[in-house]
Amino acid sequence: MIVVTRLNDSRFAVNPDLIERIHETPDTVLIMVDGAKYVVTEPMAEVIEMIARYRARIVSLAYDEPSATAPTPQALGNRTSTGPQLGIVRGSSGAGGAGRVTEFRPAVQAPAVHAPTAPTAPSVPAAPAASADTTQGR
Repeated sequence: MIVVTRLNDSRFAVNPDLIERIHETPDTVLIMVDGAKYVVTEPMAEVIEMIARYRARIVSLAYDEPSATAPTPQALGNRTSTGPQLGIVRGSSGAGGAGRVTEFRPAVQAPAVHAPTAPTAPSVPAAPAASADTTQGR
């Protein structure tokens, strides 16, 4: 999310992936994919820069690379992290549908399976040798 400021100086966060267009006439207008429009005080170039930083941060988190904009590590039990942890929700418990969250563990890589070699042609029994007797039936 990026944080922008309305004309009345209230700040709000918007998902930059849902911004379809940005106009600057002279106020900066964010036009969302659902048609909603937000007039903000930041210039268009600054909004574009915020979106670029947001996306760079997402990529750096995906590859777990430290970046200048990454937050300080947070203690998570016996490990630390700079971002949210993934979990798997199993089943549901109760009317709210909230399930039990278990720690995400990467799948164990299966052993390599080698492609079978090209099958050989089945062996065909040899045809019986022609008889040396050519006077058969004459």
